[in-house]
Amino acid sequence: MSAELTLELIDQLKEAVETRDKRFIIGALQNEHAVDIAEILDNLDTDSCKYIFTLLPDQLCADVLSQLEDDTRRDFLKVFSSKEIAHFMDYTDSDDAADILNGQPVKVREEALALMNHREKSNQIIDLLHYEDDCAGGLMATELVKANINWSVKQCIEEIRRQAERVEKVLTVYVVDDTEILLGRVSLKKLILSHDDTLVKDIYSRKIPTVQTYYEEEQVVEIMQKYDMEALPVVNVQGRLLGRITIDDVIDVITEQAELDRQIMSGISEDIEADDSVWMLSRARLPWLIIGMIGGLLGARFIGFFEEDLTLVPAMAFFIPLITATGGNVGIQSSTIVVQALANSSTMMLSTYQRLLKVILVAVLNGVVIASLVFCFNLFFANFHLALVVSVALFSVVMLASLTGTITPIILDKININPALASGPFITTTNDLLGLAIYFSVAHLLF
Repeated sequence: MSAELTLELIDQLKEAVETRDKRFIIGALQNEHAVDIAEILDNLDTDSCKYIFTLLPDQLCADVLSQLEDDTRRDFLKVFSSKEIAHFMDYTDSDDAADILNGQPVKVREEALALMNHREKSNQIIDLLHYEDDCAGGLMATELVKANINWSVKQCIEEIRRQAERVEKVLTVYVVDDTEILLGRVSLKKLILSHDDTLVKDIYSRKIPTVQTYYEEEQVVEIMQKYDMEALPVVNVQGRLLGRITIDDVIDVITEQAELDRQIMSGISEDIEADDSVWMLSRARLPWLIIGMIGGLLGARFIGFFEEDLTLVPAMAFFIPLITATGGNVGIQSSTIVVQALANSSTMMLSTYQRLLKVILVAVLNGVVIASLVFCFNLFFANFHLALVVSVALFSVVMLASLTGTITPIILDKININPALASGPFITTTNDLLGLAIYFSVAHLLF
């Protein structure tokens, strides 16, 4: 749905709600995707959203609730009773229902679970509420299709028909034994092409990646990416099948992690959105701005120590921005490459010493090229000694900034701090100070 069409539809819906034009509202929204409806409702007031909800099919309402942002959904559900929330939960996948109820007050959550019509789903949601949001147990849904290893293909297909009524997406059929231990999976293609009397144990695949409930979400993402899976089964310590994690949940994790890393790399200390309050936006941005300011003051003070050198050779001041900018850029480049490697363990096959050796070789090559270009340029506009000082300092800055940008994220990762922090103002501020120290130290020695 285009932005122009969305804005036009929002205006029309506002007018339709005021005039209680049920026919227009139903006709405009009943065939729209839940994601688009959630985006539209995010621009309407709570009372208008509730009125629209009373006109839409129950399943569509449940899907829309799952697509709303957490903060928006939390405020929106305040106008619904516990019984109404319970009704929506009957139509919501267990993992989404657990996420929705986790955001509600304890009283509302308990009442909604007690008022649900589907007792089996209510019990499944209760089990999921025990898991943290950032682990495999918190990501998984209990809705899946499974078959006993001793069934025939005919029995299996009949059971799939029965189980599929409560499963929105049948991506694969998991094979279990009599104690619900996961043994493997069988594709729908094999079931369709096999004879009715064929046993499941003769056609299922035994090799299947799994995760346990305590696995971190980053591990889940890594496994699904590595094996190119659309759904990943979740088992307990004994290997009993508990649920599955689908690709849409993993995409959400990847998106959230990318947004968090981008914010950290840009010096934002909290997870914020553009529509957050002015105080929240300022609070998230101020810490690193203050650190950057302190770094700038220290840099200015550091330059003051070499005031006599600047008095003797005022032209040295012209190259201060070049030194600091080059050091910051080299450091960010190096740290970004390391952060990407840390995020993908399959690329971390080199040892620390091999990685440092490669960094040094790359830094030497880059430093020689950059220093040579600057030296040739300065010969036309400055004396030989100043050109030599700037080039030597620039080469040294490239070397040190490369090492700093490589080592810092590795150290942060070792102490369980997000290494993306190293790609932001931390590296820039540090390399600015180091670059100035190197520049004036070289100048002091050579002059």
